[in-house]
Amino acid sequence: MLLNLLGRSAGIILLRVVALLLLSLLSACSQQIERQTCVPLASEAQYCLSSAAALLTTSPQQDISLSQMVSFTHGQENHELLTQLELNSLQMTLVGLAPLGQALFTLVYDGQTLQSQQSLLLGEQFKAEYLMAIMQLIYWPTEQVNQHLTGGELVTMACDMPLCKQLIDASGALITITYSDIDPWLAQVNVDIDAADIHMQINPID
Repeated sequence: MLLNLLGRSAGIILLRVVALLLLSLLSACSQQIERQTCVPLASEAQYCLSSAAALLTTSPQQDISLSQMVSFTHGQENHELLTQLELNSLQMTLVGLAPLGQALFTLVYDGQTLQSQQSLLLGEQFKAEYLMAIMQLIYWPTEQVNQHLTGGELVTMACDMPLCKQLIDASGALITITYSDIDPWLAQVNVDIDAADIHMQINPID
């Protein structure tokens, strides 16, 4: 993997540099799509993206920048993805790279529209906006998420971890999110979507 080959600090620097250049790197072999800002999470539950500006009004930080390693498990399949999440008062940006550094996608949400530029290798079935929605479920305050959620509710629940949340509807739990730290931005986060047999683990890269 890239971070193992170049060393921890060098890998972080490279990830951030590549994130800044991602739009130009993708231009020769990508497609640009205007995505829907509301995504169905289950048969009834739907989440509409919330602006980064609303989040930052409750945060002591002016801007947020977070590098992450995201691991996906679906049945017997396992995948890894490097992501860079950038938040400021104007927009939320999420970029994705394969572990060896290939540019995969860039999502930019300005509070009104969601622009997606992604590698043709991903195909039209890949919906990166779902990953952005999951990121908001993870990091946005519960009350703010629920203002943009219909057909379900995000709740905090008791557990043996520092923090646990569930997205529930009338039929029960849809998504379970557990955190290794009470501060979500510092935590290793596990996301289980049982109905889809999907498990995600998100590790922040210092």
